Amino acid sequence: MRKINRLIFSLPGMALAVLISGCAGDPPPPPTAEKILSGDQMLRDSQGIAQLGNRWQEGKQMVEKGLSMQRDGQLKIDQGRAMVEEGQKIMQESEEGYKSIKK
Repeated sequence: MRKINRLIFSLPGMALAVLISGCAGDPPPPPTAEKILSGDQMLRDSQGIAQLGNRWQEGKQMVEKGLSMQRDGQLKIDQGRAMVEEGQKIMQESEEGYKSIKK
């Protein structure tokens, strides 16, 4: 009978020990943050990336065209300056020629 009494009184103690040891175990791992992408999501993502690539190419073409226009413009400015200088030189020579005739 004593053994039964000891067993009955020790059961709550054992239950408490089991409960505590169960709580003291490692916590369950957190759910993974990465979600498996569906085919539709992958398609949308790749289309978005393709649009960015196309937009980048468009920008690059604009830069190249703008640089070309600037080079052409600078060439025309240089040619224009040369023409102005030559014209001013001709005008000055003509004025000097006129002055020498008038004397």
